[in-house]
Amino acid sequence: RKVQEIRLARQLEKKLSKDEILELYLNRVYLGSGYYGLGAASRFYFGKDPEDLTLAEASLLATLPKAPSRLALDNNIAGARQRQRYVLAEVVQSGFIPLKSAEIALSEKIKLAQPADRDPQFGYILDTAQARAKAILPDAPDDLVIRLTIDASVQRRIVSAINNRMESEGPQAEASQSAALILDRTGRVVALYGGRDYQENQFNRVVQARRQPGSAFKPFVYAAALKKGLSPYDVRIDEPISIGSWSPNNFSRTYIGPVTIAESLQNSLNTIAARLGQEAGLEAVIKLARNFGFETHLKPYPSLTLGSQEVTLWELTGAYGPFMTGGRRLDPFLIQSIENSRGDIVYEHAPAEAAIVYPGDMARQMTGMMAWVVAYGTGQTARMASWKVAGKTGTSQSSRDAWFIGYTALYLGGVWTGNDDDSPMKDVTGGGLPASLWSDIMRIVHEEHPPEPLIGADSLTRLTQEQEERVRYYRSLSFAFSGLIKSP
Repeated sequence: RKVQEIRLARQLEKKLSKDEILELYLNRVYLGSGYYGLGAASRFYFGKDPEDLTLAEASLLATLPKAPSRLALDNNIAGARQRQRYVLAEVVQSGFIPLKSAEIALSEKIKLAQPADRDPQFGYILDTAQARAKAILPDAPDDLVIRLTIDASVQRRIVSAINNRMESEGPQAEASQSAALILDRTGRVVALYGGRDYQENQFNRVVQARRQPGSAFKPFVYAAALKKGLSPYDVRIDEPISIGSWSPNNFSRTYIGPVTIAESLQNSLNTIAARLGQEAGLEAVIKLARNFGFETHLKPYPSLTLGSQEVTLWELTGAYGPFMTGGRRLDPFLIQSIENSRGDIVYEHAPAEAAIVYPGDMARQMTGMMAWVVAYGTGQTARMASWKVAGKTGTSQSSRDAWFIGYTALYLGGVWTGNDDDSPMKDVTGGGLPASLWSDIMRIVHEEHPPEPLIGADSLTRLTQEQEERVRYYRSLSFAFSGLIKSP
């Protein structure tokens, strides 16, 4: 190894001067507390650029390459000052400074800069970015410059909005945690909220937590049904159903009889979703979900249709992308580019035309049905003034998880609330706290944009109030006769 290092050193000296080699080293050396390079360490420890350092401060930084973690100035200033004597003695012996200057530096009182306020949420973001950078460049060095897609201003405001609502409503709802993800139409991650306190718990609930999506999974069942040939206006009967030994109930524990497929999604009827899963075929539902971006290995159990199999918020939110984009797959990405310490770009996210994974006309119909969910159904809390919204609520058994995933013409967002220990919340549904949080953060991200129409949101024909009352009357008759016919 030493022979190889000699050979590499000679090659390096043929291309670079001693000063250039030293500069490269100083720009990439680890100097403790998570900081690489002289400039970053100087600003962190002393709040100034390297050229403004005193001899005392500069010599303290020079102690760090020996043991950066152990001698980090914010953790072990006494140890660093002890080694500072050795550093200054070497500088004096080399003739760079007189002994008197070294003595003054050793007696100088050192004042470290106050640590800059760091948004704890950026810890979740940086952890995720680091993991994804390693996946992109497995053998990359540690001194990379990684440029993220996060909008820092939007991120901070979203963190504040979520924290405020969770502090005011979380205790009463017995909900201790939440997570959120916002993407634009290209899949760029605009904001990521991984949990309420990174310093207390670094577990990222956007990318690591696997929870039951409940009815937030239903759009993929309905999408598979449309692909099978069904229409939003086709009628199915909301009534008790058994599939083998499984007998799902509606959340309300009531049944309304004949209902269109669009209305059944609007009101999140479990019996219809279970029936459509059988008609479309569970394998077809799984294949569609995988094409839309799910990485979880889903199994063809009937309860899949009601979101019984655990997924992450990252994949669930991204999988709604084809509904938003007219059938094109949307893969979330957090890293825009990666550079080495010399400024060479070693990776850049290349915008490419996304694969078409769903017919455009059916994507518009799905948007129309999910726009009804927000306008008239379980997701009304998520409505936004001047913007059309499409989305779906989700609640797992006993309110252990509650979700809202939705989108406008510009942004796609997902919100989850629950407890890390999987304990139930107090009557929280996806249309409650999660939809409120979703509306809070989406108002922030849309603030600077003029309203744009959501393609497909008005694609379905809505009955007038008089027509709806008439349909309800005939439904009641139909359901009554159906009950009589089935009676012994």
